[in-house]
Amino acid sequence: MRRRFLALAGVTVAIIATTVILKPARAATDASSFRTPWGDPDLQGIWTDLWQAPLERPALYRDKTHFTEEERAELDRKRANIPRMGDRNVRRGTETSVSGAYNGVFLPLRPTGPRTSLIVDPQDGKVPPLTPEARKRRDDMRAFQLALMQATETCKSKDPACAGGTYGPPSPRRFETPPHYVTSNINRVDGPEDRSVGERCMRATLPDFGGVVGLFQEIIQTRDTVSIFYDTGQGQGWQRIIPVSNRPHLPGHVRQWAGDSRAHWEGNTLVVEVTNFSPKTDWQGSRENLRLIERWTRVNEHMIDYVVTIEDPTTWTRSWTIRQDLTRQSTQANRIYKEPRCHEGNYGLVGLLWGARVAEKEFAQGRGPDPATRCVSACGGGGGDDEEVDPLAARPF
Repeated sequence: MRRRFLALAGVTVAIIATTVILKPARAATDASSFRTPWGDPDLQGIWTDLWQAPLERPALYRDKTHFTEEERAELDRKRANIPRMGDRNVRRGTETSVSGAYNGVFLPLRPTGPRTSLIVDPQDGKVPPLTPEARKRRDDMRAFQLALMQATETCKSKDPACAGGTYGPPSPRRFETPPHYVTSNINRVDGPEDRSVGERCMRATLPDFGGVVGLFQEIIQTRDTVSIFYDTGQGQGWQRIIPVSNRPHLPGHVRQWAGDSRAHWEGNTLVVEVTNFSPKTDWQGSRENLRLIERWTRVNEHMIDYVVTIEDPTTWTRSWTIRQDLTRQSTQANRIYKEPRCHEGNYGLVGLLWGARVAEKEFAQGRGPDPATRCVSACGGGGGDDEEVDPLAARPF
């Protein structure tokens, strides 16, 4: 999908294990000197987050907002030796042995960042509590998923993936419509709509911090538009067009997958308000009532300060804010190919649907087990309970 080299604009990068050494070729220039030909602050370029930071602050670092350099070096040493997802030992012969199909070589291991969480407000680095309405949405979907799993070995063996569920005969709920639009996999393959948006090549989402596979963003500006291409997932890149205008948002009945963006300049900062999300979107439990206030500020030659405030009174008890440091990549050494290739190469989804139909046919002929007893999603994927995990592992977005 892209050619990526570790050459940054004016920066030499050396990686040993997980240690990154940045050596600017010249002193960073004040951001005010970066202007487009028509006078706006210049945000153009290819940008990425070099550092690993969890969305929420781990309990181990409850009272710390930043790591020391020594702590970062020690965390890098430890994290480099922790098995990554598909490299972990699993219980052979169980459903968990086919979970987490991506070996560590396919997943980036970024160096430890300076902050202990992406969340900077609230000060505890935690997502605010859910509202009763949001808890009900979450619990309804969880109960539905557990019902689809209850006849599987995962629940029989009381695997953590079945926590809160019970083992028993196939549930009649297998034939129900899900209580909410499905964005994460459920234990059923009746059609594409039972699969995650990622498996369906519909990963475009806001805000996007890259998840476990990283994120590169290319920004291009005109006098009245800012265009951002999100090179995310595996061939699931998407284009975002942001009008810089005082025009109002789209009418309330018009809903879009990535919302409706409107921007204006406040000094050197591009301020973007995003509304009109679709009820089919799901960002940390928030759907059509999600509202974002993004602030993009060019700090110097190499850095953009990205800050986004997240609001949804139907999902969280208060607004919250995330900050991310974006580093400029060389436009000469890097190329981003904007043609999405996910659908054309998405043989996995076709295989899942075909395999499910074969399993149903074999069961009907008495030649195979009841498909309801098979776990095809959320079957676990780790080793034992004592397995060491990355304390800064990215939380999926």
